[in-house]
Amino acid sequence: MGTGYEPMTLAALAAHIVAADTDQTRWKLVWEFLEEYRWEPATTRVGLLQDEPGQTGDLRWDALLAALAEHLLAQMDLAPPDWVETRVLRRAWFPAELAIHRADALAWAPAAFRKHGVYLSVHDLTAA
Repeated sequence: MGTGYEPMTLAALAAHIVAADTDQTRWKLVWEFLEEYRWEPATTRVGLLQDEPGQTGDLRWDALLAALAEHLLAQMDLAPPDWVETRVLRRAWFPAELAIHRADALAWAPAAFRKHGVYLSVHDLTAA
């Protein structure tokens, strides 16, 4: 008898983001995705990122999902899927509210996040 556990895919994360009613809950879902991702073997990780997530209804979160996919695949020396190319913000998004955290994000945002216009510190990604 199996547990039925399956790690969250980026596409599933998008669906959960749509269903969430607050940004605080959305961030918790992102951190949960990252935690599950970290525990999966490399062969499984790629599959969690390949399928295009549905639109969330918020361009910021759509760009964040693309940045996550591109960043995580780059860590494995893999090219991003084609779907990430269209999810780029015209105006930068700094999710952090405090000025000190925004400065940290400006200095430490990974290249994939900068490319997509999402300024989130790499420290926030590893501390999740």
